[in-house]
Amino acid sequence: MKQVYLAGPITGMTYKDCTDWRTIAKNSFADSGIKAFTPLRAKEYLDGLGVLSGTGEEYAHLGVFSTPQGIVARDYHDCTTCDVLLVNMLGAKIVSIGTMFEMAWAYMKRTPIVLIMEANGNPNEHIFTRQATGFRVETLEHGIDVVKSILL
Repeated sequence: MKQVYLAGPITGMTYKDCTDWRTIAKNSFADSGIKAFTPLRAKEYLDGLGVLSGTGEEYAHLGVFSTPQGIVARDYHDCTTCDVLLVNMLGAKIVSIGTMFEMAWAYMKRTPIVLIMEANGNPNEHIFTRQATGFRVETLEHGIDVVKSILL
């Protein structure tokens, strides 16, 4: 089964902010026989914590998948074994360091990267982001369609 990893900002967002778009994408991919992985799987306990930090200090004690080592180990595995990386940066308020790592890991493996980002004004706009991206679109729907076109 083909696999896509759903990357995007978590720092500075709530669990719901992070999971809403991923749920839409995951359901759409499942309908096409594509398995979608999210960095928030098995982390429902983060719901209700409010805005999540980039240090993880407020939730590292909640389980092995929320320790710094657990987060990086699983995300690295997912990003280096998936068939496509779908990156949603729409509405980002700050640079997403974790997502930049995920893009670099996928780029290193020559995994196609589909970036969803506004044409202008996103804080993640950067030479490296542009260069690593194989496909850039401005809506979630278009990004999902591009991934399906690559994998199916």
